[in-house]
Amino acid sequence: MSLQFRRGWLKAARWGVLLLAPLVAGAAQAATILVFGDSISAAYGLEAKQGWVPRLQQRLDKTEPGKHRVVNGSLSGETTAGGKARLPPLLARHKPDIVIIELGGNDGLRGQPPQAIAANLKKMISDARAAKAQVLLFAIKIPPNYGRLYTQAFEKVFVTVSQEEKVPLLPFFLASARGDLVALQADGIHPTAAAQPVLLDNAWPLISKTLRQLR
Repeated sequence: MSLQFRRGWLKAARWGVLLLAPLVAGAAQAATILVFGDSISAAYGLEAKQGWVPRLQQRLDKTEPGKHRVVNGSLSGETTAGGKARLPPLLARHKPDIVIIELGGNDGLRGQPPQAIAANLKKMISDARAAKAQVLLFAIKIPPNYGRLYTQAFEKVFVTVSQEEKVPLLPFFLASARGDLVALQADGIHPTAAAQPVLLDNAWPLISKTLRQLR
């Protein structure tokens, strides 16, 4: 092998490594997102494909085809206590990079103590972090059935947990861009099919920002 040929081969090899590096880096950016919520994220009263979570997968497939995977671990009627018990097996099975916790609404409707809700949320955050996942917390509001003091204490739970655990918080994603409540089904609790794109639009900035941070 001549010296000139050898130099040319080494130069080509170096260029090959440089060209391959972005592809390897790009492959490492793929993420699994676990949405762990209640009936709001489980598309209660709708066809499953109409929910905001399947729409999230569709949007990701359009922006970065085939790269990201969305797992919907949501369950209608789920509470933070139930979620605390149900999360670890899902973490072990799916190994998510991002976990979105959207729980607490059913606790509030049942008048559960805010301290217990906070403790359950913190345990789920801890478990997700132990599984090497980044956590996003979605806050929820409840009707003022239990009075102003309980309602305020309930809503404060999400802010306090977010601050203490240093996790990003989506304050209330059931509101439209104007700030009013999205269209609800006849039960007055669950968003309609027409409201699902609004939920996704509300959640998208925080999700997309977190995906960028994984890079």
